[in-house]
Amino acid sequence: MDLKLTNKVAIVLAASKGLGKAIAMALSAEGAKVIIGSRDEDALNQTAAEIKQLTGNDVIALPVDVADAAQVTEFINKAASTFGRIDILLNNAGGPPFDKFENFDDEQWQKAFELNLLSMARTSRLVLPHLQKTGSGRIINIISGSVKSVLAGSVLSTAMRMGVVGMAKLMADEFGPYNITVNNVAPGLILTGRIKHTLPADIDYDEAIKQKAKTIPLGRIGKPEELAALVAFLASEQAAYISGQTIQVDGGAGRNIY
Repeated sequence: MDLKLTNKVAIVLAASKGLGKAIAMALSAEGAKVIIGSRDEDALNQTAAEIKQLTGNDVIALPVDVADAAQVTEFINKAASTFGRIDILLNNAGGPPFDKFENFDDEQWQKAFELNLLSMARTSRLVLPHLQKTGSGRIINIISGSVKSVLAGSVLSTAMRMGVVGMAKLMADEFGPYNITVNNVAPGLILTGRIKHTLPADIDYDEAIKQKAKTIPLGRIGKPEELAALVAFLASEQAAYISGQTIQVDGGAGRNIY
């Protein structure tokens, strides 16, 4: 299937590793011009070189802390001037720590808000004028499967991701007249570094992975590129009538019926 992403300009945040890296790779492989952002400049440059070598397409690396308003504003301005347009925004950020509700203080709640909710609102607002010009803009937010079913210890993440779900619904409603779609992708267990935070600390890693996989109907942990394939589709012209949705990628692990 030709996703018609050739020469589309995509911003992918938190892209130096994990899901962000896999998504940047998938979009570049489909012909998009990708601009990747992350706090780790060295890892970011290495990722950009790797993607460009594998896909042969332009990849621009611009370091940015998505929780820093000034840095994000500068990042979006540079991204827009690099190729003269922005077609796709992939909102992504590292998750807050896992623990019981009673163990988090105001400072930790504030950091989670700035990183996982406010950052996505800010980047979406700054990119909106550029997406309005294209007539086919895409905003895709990476959130968490915890918005659909309880994940122990994820109170900070769940609270902020639920905010993103509500925000995306309203954005989809408001941005529809500009043919801009807004969707969320909610990963279940995907084999990235963050998965370690969801595993019991008193069990061997390999054994813990096996135990986690038992609760998944497909019997295994997901691969980053499997989630990235969905993002690439949502960014495409073929997905132009999908908006305001939260789509799980979890191997069937979610038990919600809605």
